This record gives sequence, structure tokens and C-alpha cells, in this order.
Amino acid sequence: MRKAVYPGSFDPVTFGHLDIIERSAKMSDHLIIGVLNNNSKTPLFSVEERVNMLKSLTKDLPNVEVKSFGGLLVDFVRANQADAVIRGLRAVTDFEYELQIAQTNRVMAPEIDTVFLTTNLKYSYLSSSIVKEIAAYGGEINTFVPACVAERVMKKMEDRMK
Repeated sequence: MRKAVYPGSFDPVTFGHLDIIERSAKMSDHLIIGVLNNNSKTPLFSVEERVNMLKSLTKDLPNVEVKSFGGLLVDFVRANQADAVIRGLRAVTDFEYELQIAQTNRVMAPEIDTVFLTTNLKYSYLSSSIVKEIAAYGGEINTFVPACVAERVMKKMEDRMK
């Protein structure tokens, strides 16, 4: 792959996301991490905070770039002249949903392929939502996210409790 986009909300970025990023970076000449700015959801972190966290965590991957986007993924992929979309799969339920999205994107943009990567088994249960739920109850999240992200998540949770 010449240029690929790995889209997501990354709210917060987990070790599962980082696994997919590292593997995708090895497979492509240039990987763009597309941080979705979804106005219909209330994220824990602003899009700018998520972009900055990902830039910091991927600074040692020279072919990785982090950008935010809103709107249709196919428009973002086209605007960045990418060839493919990377999606991570944890379970069969992910595949059903992701396949439907990939097929819809293929109808709208036949020139863009979707590549599915299965997650590392040790992250197969992991999601940003689970991390936020554990953190909301004061649970330990360092097993699921990098320490710098865990600190920021816990700070956000403390601020919400005030």
C-alpha cells in the first residue's frame, strides 16, 4: 500500500489502537491516522487533545501522520490521496459492522480499498468505551492504555466529578 488511512475516534487511544497503527505503518509507505471529530457524540477528549496524544505516541514512526477530520471518511481519504482504509477487528460482531461500512464506502468510492487487520489476541476485548467505564469507577487502566494517556483519562474523570 502506498498511502493508507486508519480512522477512529481514539477516545482514548488504547494499546489495541497502537498495535494496529504499528502494524499498518509497516505495511504502508505513509499512514494517516484520521481522528474523527463527531459532533453527535460527547467525547472525553477534544479532537485536538486526541490528535496531540496520537502525535506524541507515534513520534517514532516516521511514516505516520495524524490529522483530524469530520464528515465522510471517503472524502477524507480522497482529499489525502490515499489508496486504502485500515480497520481493526476484535470479534465477529466487529466484522459484521465493518463489512457493511466497507461495502458502502466501496459503492461511494470504488477506488478505495478497505483492509481489515485482526487485533492481537491480548487486546481482543479492549475498547475505548471499556477504558472510560473502568476509569469512571476509579479502576486501574494502565494495562489498557499508555501511562501518559492513563494520567490524562484519570484527570478528566476527576474534573468531571467536581
